[in-house]
Order: sequence, then C-alpha cells, then structure tokens
Amino acid sequence: MVSMAKVKFHVALTKASHRGVIEHAKNERDREETWIRERREELLVPGLSRREAATIRRTIRAEVTRKRRTGEFGGNRDEIITRAVREELIARGLDRKWPKPPEGEIDAPGRRWGTPPSQPMGEGGYTHRLSINLPYTLGETVRRAAYWTSKDAVEALQEWADRWGDGVDVALREAERDGIPAELALAAAAGNLSAPQSALEIRERLRAQVLTTGDLLRAAVDRAHGGHPELPSTHRPQKQ
Repeated sequence: MVSMAKVKFHVALTKASHRGVIEHAKNERDREETWIRERREELLVPGLSRREAATIRRTIRAEVTRKRRTGEFGGNRDEIITRAVREELIARGLDRKWPKPPEGEIDAPGRRWGTPPSQPMGEGGYTHRLSINLPYTLGETVRRAAYWTSKDAVEALQEWADRWGDGVDVALREAERDGIPAELALAAAAGNLSAPQSALEIRERLRAQVLTTGDLLRAAVDRAHGGHPELPSTHRPQKQ
C-alpha cells in the first residue's frame, strides 16, 4: 500500500549530531518500556483470568500507540526524526504541496549541481552516516522542497560555471568520480578563465541559497534531540 511505503535517505552527520539522536532514541525507548512495565505491575494483579490479563495488555498497547501519536512518547528513531522533519518543514515555510520536478531531476546520483564539493568523510567534518526512513509523502515533500527552493540558484551557478569553470578542486573530484585521469582534468581546468574575487563572492552567495535534502534532514536530526545545527569544522558557511 502507498501509505506504508517509505523513502530511505542516507545522511552524513557530525559525531555530536549522530550521538545525540542515537542517545535520544534510546532514552525514549527506555522511558516507554519503563512506563509499560509499571502499568503492567499496577494492573496485572494476581487472580486475573487469562482473558482479563489479555484485555489489560491490549489496553496498554493501545495507550502506547496513542502516546506515540500525540508525541508523549517519541517512538523509534524513524518516528522521532519523522516528527522533527515535519516540524522543520513548517518552521522553514516549506510544508506545502510542491509540483513534481522534471523527470529525473531529483533521482540523479551524487551531490546536487551547484553545491560546494563535500569534505571527505572523517577529515574533521561529517564522520558518521545515518539511514532515515520517512513516509513516502513526507520524503517526496523533502526532495521536492529542496529542488524548487534551490532551482534559481542552481541555474545561476550553472551559468557561472559556463563562464568561469568549476575550478581545480571540483575538476579533480569529478575526474576521480568519473575515472578520468587527473592530468586531463587539470589541463581542462587550466583552460578556463581565472574568476576575479567579485565573481567568486557571487558564487558563494549563490551556493548559500542551495538547499539540499541533507541540509533539511541534518537540521531535523538536531531538532529531534534538542541540539543546535552543527556544521563540520571544514564546512563552508551555508544557509540553514
């Protein structure tokens, strides 16, 4: 059924963000289990028939489900993050029905066009990864919101690159990804004009307007465990 379908995301996190959400989920699970145990000790008194005991257990399970639905219990990790993603979208004014992007635009592998080259995992930046399963409709909202919010800036960055090139760092990273010899990538990059400082500043302002699914989900993870959005030490300033 469509209502049960999930969209899986793999999100790079700092150590602190990863630890924060894992510990928060564990604390929520422990709190829920403690409540269940105490309710059973309170209600499952000696002398009950098997039918009466089964009815009480069923009532306790229903109460747990209700408390998860209202947010009194956090639920499992995906449920905690799902709630935080909805809150993050609302806070940013992105909780709306977005049109479907052009075919293939949000399914392309790799980083979104126009975003700065990512720092390698484990080099003072994002050191952990987390898999997040969101309900299908919510996952699509995240992907579409990121696409349409960034569309104008991405197109401007494409025009910038057509004029000035991507730079040596980007050329080398893309060459490594595509299996192109580094010397060929360097030769191609050397043929581009050298962008003046004013053009580089324009590029940085445009990059700051690009919102990725990772940006949204990292903010939601920090929201989930009550932390503040934490950027890796080597990350360039970006719009949150």
